Amino acid sequence: MCDPPFWGRQATSSSWSRSCTLQGMRPLSVVGIILIILGVLALASEGITYTKTEKVLDIGPIQATAKHQKTIPIPPIAGGAAVAAGIVLVVVGAKR
Repeated sequence: MCDPPFWGRQATSSSWSRSCTLQGMRPLSVVGIILIILGVLALASEGITYTKTEKVLDIGPIQATAKHQKTIPIPPIAGGAAVAAGIVLVVVGAKR
């Protein structure tokens, strides 16, 4: 497995980190885990919220702006599909 270097023996940090980064993880499994995380976040949130600044009044040197918060809704089916696809990729990546 991935053990940190012993204090008594010398090991370079690059050899330790190289052997410990995603050891045994297949690319399909990594993509699957990312999809699962994004799907759970999509299910937990109401959508993507952002603030837009718009000019309301522009008369010569006088300007007035207004900030509006807008939300792009994420349908729950998209979050569920991402979680399901992530699970499938993790299972397929583990079998290979």
